[in-house]
Amino acid sequence: MSTSWLNYKNKLSHCLCPPGNGVFTVNTAKERKEQLHQKIFGQSDNIEHLWQTTLAQLPQSSNAVILGIASDCGGGILRGANWGPLFLRSSLLENYQDVTAFDLGDIRVIPHLLHDKYLNEATLSNCRKALYNDEHSDYCVSPLSITEDVLHDFYAQFPEKGIFGIGGDHSVSYPLTKTYLQAKKAQGKRTAIIHFDAHTDLLVERLGIDLCFGSWCTHILSDLHENNHLIQVGIRSSGKPKSHWESTFGIKQHWAHEIKELGANVITERILAQLKDENIDELYVSFDIDAIDDSYVAATGTPEPDGLMPSEAMTILTELAKHYPITGADMMEIAPFTDSSGLGQASQDKTLAVASEISAFLLGEMNK
Repeated sequence: MSTSWLNYKNKLSHCLCPPGNGVFTVNTAKERKEQLHQKIFGQSDNIEHLWQTTLAQLPQSSNAVILGIASDCGGGILRGANWGPLFLRSSLLENYQDVTAFDLGDIRVIPHLLHDKYLNEATLSNCRKALYNDEHSDYCVSPLSITEDVLHDFYAQFPEKGIFGIGGDHSVSYPLTKTYLQAKKAQGKRTAIIHFDAHTDLLVERLGIDLCFGSWCTHILSDLHENNHLIQVGIRSSGKPKSHWESTFGIKQHWAHEIKELGANVITERILAQLKDENIDELYVSFDIDAIDDSYVAATGTPEPDGLMPSEAMTILTELAKHYPITGADMMEIAPFTDSSGLGQASQDKTLAVASEISAFLLGEMNK
């Protein structure tokens, strides 16, 4: 092993934790965590040691690498997306056993924190002591900052691998996409972000916070070759018209009503034509589950009516994948304990079924 790999492995062992453990709890969901660990490791005891041992296998692993970021501190309307990584993993393992992916684990999340730049030195010192038992540690302490730091090194070590991030609220996509875009630029590749969402996420800031679920897209534009390499699909909940967002930010949008009126195939053809004109090499798919109509996905923080049918989303993704490699992706805003439908467990199961189908497809494409 190279010294750089050993150093990076040491960083992972400090800044991450076993899959499903990113949410610090006492007894809540203990049984669910044990079930997940049983599926992944074959036992539910001594998980920390087993997980640390598996990290050594990362260099020889599959192209698709799962990373959980169990943070919903960047949300703020209806919380609960911090449970997404635990529940989605379990659903994937139960229903898509043939999907191959290396599970890197979860970012260690202090649930009150978002990004290190919002913290003073005293708080940074206290959190370093809490996470790393070293108040002078060089490691970051907030989920967005840890994710960005860990993934910059990930792409330097493994330029051919790709991260499938599981959130968490959509602020998590800021470090996921930023590190991806910067790494691909360094490789000389032109990439596009295909962003499925009911909302534009193009605020400059929300209540004074510039990195949150409603603003993350704005702050990755400078890392794209061109602003219109951010292509948004499924938009329908916005205080401003499509023309405002496209003219102000230079991005490209395909609203949900257009997909209903013209059909998913027509919209896909338009996206493919743009990708060809822009000489795009690879795609990153960021998927907010609320892009799907709320009749299918009520277990999310901001469910919206008049959205995409799961089949429409899959049609677009399937056709795009025929022409372009998907080398990075994420699934965001699954909040299993949240339910706007009143159906309880059935609502949770339905949301997870849709998210799992899309996630399994994306993981399969990344492994190609």
